[in-house]
Amino acid sequence: MSDEDEPVVVPTGKTVHYGSLEVVELARQVGEVPSKDALEAAKEAGHINISEGGHFDLEAAEAENQAEVLAEFEKRKRARQIHVSTDDSEVKATLRQLGEPICLFGEGPAERRERLRQLLAVLGEDAIKQKKTEKEIEVTKKEEQESENVTWYHEGPESLKEARFWIAEFSIPRAKKRVQKQKNEKLIPQAMKNAQQQELQKRIRSITNDCSQIGDNRPLSYCSFSPNSQMLATASWSGLCKLWSIPDCKFIRNLRGHNCNVGGIVFHPQATVGLSDTSCCMASCGQDGSVKLWNLVDEEPVADIEGHAPYRVSRLKYHPSGRFLGTCCFDHSWRLWDLEVQEEVLHQEGHSKPVYDISFQIDGALAVTGGLDAYGRVWDLRSGRCIMFLEGHLQPILSTDFNDDGFHVATGSEDNTGKIWDLRQRKCVYTVPSHTNLVSVVKFQPHHGNYLITASYDNTTKIWGNPNWAPLKTLAGHESKVMGMDISPDLKYIATCSYDRTFKLWVSESQGGI
Repeated sequence: MSDEDEPVVVPTGKTVHYGSLEVVELARQVGEVPSKDALEAAKEAGHINISEGGHFDLEAAEAENQAEVLAEFEKRKRARQIHVSTDDSEVKATLRQLGEPICLFGEGPAERRERLRQLLAVLGEDAIKQKKTEKEIEVTKKEEQESENVTWYHEGPESLKEARFWIAEFSIPRAKKRVQKQKNEKLIPQAMKNAQQQELQKRIRSITNDCSQIGDNRPLSYCSFSPNSQMLATASWSGLCKLWSIPDCKFIRNLRGHNCNVGGIVFHPQATVGLSDTSCCMASCGQDGSVKLWNLVDEEPVADIEGHAPYRVSRLKYHPSGRFLGTCCFDHSWRLWDLEVQEEVLHQEGHSKPVYDISFQIDGALAVTGGLDAYGRVWDLRSGRCIMFLEGHLQPILSTDFNDDGFHVATGSEDNTGKIWDLRQRKCVYTVPSHTNLVSVVKFQPHHGNYLITASYDNTTKIWGNPNWAPLKTLAGHESKVMGMDISPDLKYIATCSYDRTFKLWVSESQGGI
């Protein structure tokens, strides 16, 4: 053996004994090694437990922990490299841009600056630029939406231009006369005005039912007095319109022409006063979109206005001049018809849902429309612009009316209220919590506007004093919902028509009218 050869040391491992000591000692005494059967028996007895290759990967767990630690160190490194302004106002502005609270409870400028640094370390230094880009995109989208919603105009026919000029020439002298009348009324002593108001309220509180008449075999939807207050026209769901004499409520004649529900019937402003009975003295509209013109002699219509079908025409009104007729259509528009030229001069859109009612100012310069979109709009007929947007009702607007003072508008809605709007202040000045069901009709006192009458589906009609809008009188007598109401121009009668197929006349027991 050479010196380079080293002795090989074989380590002696420890002997591992399987099984219980009792079995090993027994085998030693006998001089035998346990057989395979003895091992299997020991396993089944639970004395021997041998692993089947399960292991715990220490390297993977350590790698995950190491990755977390490295990410934390990288985050701290980025935070140290980020430059944050020392100006506290700039720090707050940056936090606001990131959508974070600019100040936490008990936080000082140094803590706020450090919080911003940590946020930028998480979000990245480009987070502010990304926020600015997102805001610019949002602003661009809003501008595009606003550009889509702007009011647009298109060129109208020459007849519309002529009609606008004619309406302007018609309305300006009437407006001048109205303003002069209001100036004269302002000179009346306040004590005399209060005495007149008290006397009027006394007459209103004495109003009673004078006449009740069955108007048709179907519900009555509308009623209207003639300008001379000697006739009443009623419209029915049977398609018939009827004329009745006032005050004895005697039947005069049927007006046959509609084949379905009639929505309204109105008199020409000069009918029975200065217009011939053979001229077009009345107009009516139906659910099938038909509009018919009538005289005071024949039972058949003298003319039809076509262009609404198949959309329903809910209401119609004559312009104070009598030359134009306004109709409300369920195609979300209202129309203005020139009866002299016999054509449609204006097809006005603006509501998002069907237009239900229309009223004209006494001067003839303005019109107000109420729609099922719960909004009203005041239109200048001389320019075509919407000069006021009536926003406040929670449910569809079913009725509108102009006060004869020219600047007050009343609206009645499905939300059981009536609202008074002032065009001078451009806002709602009072809300009348008038009924327990929808308000079907609102009407100011003709010529003076000292009170407002509201009719409702709660079977009642109520009178409210102007200007405090206090309740003065409740007209109860119908067995079902009141669908129509009107005041006679001579201020002697109030007519109401109902779903119970009857119409009623109401008069004051005191002398002096209402």
